[in-house]
Amino acid sequence: MTRAHPLARLWQHASGHRRDVVVASLFSVLNKIFDLAPPLLIGVAVDTVVERQDSWLASLGIVDLRQQLLALAAATAVIWILESVFEYLFQLGWRNLAQTVQHELRMDAYAHVQGLEQAYFEDRSTGGLLSVLNDDVNQLERFLDRGANEILQVLTTVVIISGAFFVVAPSIAWFAMAPIPIILWGTLRFQRLLEPRYAAVREQVGNLNASLGNNLSGIATIKAFTAEDNEIARIAADSQVYRERNREAIRLSSLFVPLIRMAILVGFLFILVLGGLRVLAGDLAVGVYSVGIFIVQRLLWPLTRLGET
Repeated sequence: MTRAHPLARLWQHASGHRRDVVVASLFSVLNKIFDLAPPLLIGVAVDTVVERQDSWLASLGIVDLRQQLLALAAATAVIWILESVFEYLFQLGWRNLAQTVQHELRMDAYAHVQGLEQAYFEDRSTGGLLSVLNDDVNQLERFLDRGANEILQVLTTVVIISGAFFVVAPSIAWFAMAPIPIILWGTLRFQRLLEPRYAAVREQVGNLNASLGNNLSGIATIKAFTAEDNEIARIAADSQVYRERNREAIRLSSLFVPLIRMAILVGFLFILVLGGLRVLAGDLAVGVYSVGIFIVQRLLWPLTRLGET
């Protein structure tokens, strides 16, 4: 029987907190919406000083140039304040939720372990169980603390910026979107390659915890038999294996961002060159071009965090 995706299982486990999840998600999305607004205001500012009475603000009825700048300043202040407010609210929501779910997961896992038959523990190390009850549960807490918000904000970024590109500059929007499939493919590919390596890391940390736990509980016996040097060598060997397992994972995971950066470079260069040519031909406004140059990185760069999350 195929097991459900970990996110689906986590959603099912947190069924009593779904309202909190929805509220925290809403705050994350609103924070990202206001976070994406300042680059657009930069484009409006450029449009104001270049086009003057023919600017976008002038088309809204604000003809005087000083009033245009004051209106722009007021909009900037409101947007920055709202962005800060929603950042506080989403951090408050996700971090409190993470602590609550972490507590419930740990208690559920411990209650499950405590209810198992005695035979289960005959071939299980205490360190391995502790690594699940502490380290693995803490990993889920860190995901809820930061990862869930990052996923939501990346999705919000892609939807809003992609939509904005196709509205204001449809002729160059496809070039900004072109690297996205490459980045998503690279993310999924690296995930599949890294899974067994980090599984090996998790297994070895359990072995190391078991060795440390056994030695600390039997320290009197070690001293009685003057076996300190032997035990130090044994712990060093386990720690060295843990180090090597991590190095294997790090060697591959460190390649992820540099390779994805190349895909981002392609999108950026397309916008830089093709957008610039359209501005020179008079087919694209300077303000739209300046926003496009700045915001294409805001569109593509957050996608690199999906692999880490």
